[in-house]
Amino acid sequence: MSTHPTHDHALNRRDLLRGAVVLGIGSSTGVLSAVVGAGSAAADEAVGPTAAPAADPAANPAADPALAQPVVDPGARAALDATAPAPGILVAAPTIASCPTWGAAAPRGTISTVSTDPDKILIHHTASGNVTDYSQAAGYQIARDIQQWHFANGWVDTGQHLTVSRGGYVMEGRRGSLSRLQNSNGMVVGAHAPGQNDKAIGIENQGTYTNATPPAALWNRLVQLCAYICQQYGIAPSRIYGHRDFTATECPGEAFYALLPQLRTEVAAALAGTAWSVTIDNSSAGFAAGTSWLTSTYSGERYGANYRYATPAEASDLATYTATIPSAARYRVEAWFPGVAGYNASTPFVINTGSGTSTVRVDQSTGGGAWLSLGTYAMTAGSRQVVAVSRWTSGTDYVIADAVRITRV
Repeated sequence: MSTHPTHDHALNRRDLLRGAVVLGIGSSTGVLSAVVGAGSAAADEAVGPTAAPAADPAANPAADPALAQPVVDPGARAALDATAPAPGILVAAPTIASCPTWGAAAPRGTISTVSTDPDKILIHHTASGNVTDYSQAAGYQIARDIQQWHFANGWVDTGQHLTVSRGGYVMEGRRGSLSRLQNSNGMVVGAHAPGQNDKAIGIENQGTYTNATPPAALWNRLVQLCAYICQQYGIAPSRIYGHRDFTATECPGEAFYALLPQLRTEVAAALAGTAWSVTIDNSSAGFAAGTSWLTSTYSGERYGANYRYATPAEASDLATYTATIPSAARYRVEAWFPGVAGYNASTPFVINTGSGTSTVRVDQSTGGGAWLSLGTYAMTAGSRQVVAVSRWTSGTDYVIADAVRITRV
């Protein structure tokens, strides 16, 4: 049985191997086997609990000329800008709890509004704990906590317009933001980014994402929420930014910031009416594993709060990811795992297409902290265990089950 290697040893080996791709492909009837490795990492950084000015920025919403517009690749911008909602296609509004619903206190002053519509979305993180309580009650509590923190800054109300909890619950932030969004009629002036408070919808995402990535529930809801905002205000998905693009701050964290290109792409697909994607983390309802699969927070390259690990064994003991495939089509399957020297170099991932299975062997000793493609498959519609991680492999190094993502292409 292997043990978690020392952090220094893991980093040295990972740095040496990062970027290496090893493929060894063989096939038999209905089965594809491969060993895959790829490299990517999120840099570590420190972040403080607040990065807010002492005065409510809504008191002076004029743009700061010293803040440069962020640069987006022209080709990517053109492709995303062209993705307006197709005629007849409407992005469903997520359920958004109003201020009275989550128990907001009354504002402590006058909340300003402008008649002009926002032209961008800014993504934030709360820099609070990465809690594992994903309940609605926990979501409402973080909304109340944020309001009290912002009152302590001397602000009239919560600074951001909307909040997404780690469990995927969406709450109105500054009072009045929800009705303006629903009616596509101007905006409440926020207090989340000086120079942008009357131009950008601010979304706080519960947690700290300097190293960890957002839970699947938060991510999936954020995609839906951003698509709905873009639809309501005619904002192009290329105009989804991080707080750090306009303010000297590490918000929304290095790991989250690295995911913003993916967020823009998924929002664009939702606006085009072609999107279907589901992310299943090891803490999601669609995940199941036996008692041999233990829980770890050892590596910062994990997806969400933790991941599962198990020792190899010649036994049918799977960690499974269940999803409902909406229609017969082709789907890309991806895996996320921490890549650590001492983890298994030939972990079997079994993909169930509904008409057969394919096994892809993944080198989990390197290339973690990013989505790794396991291939694109023609799948039948229906609910089933779409992906399974098997313990049936050689050696004694741990096999890892973290998160998978399935996307219609």
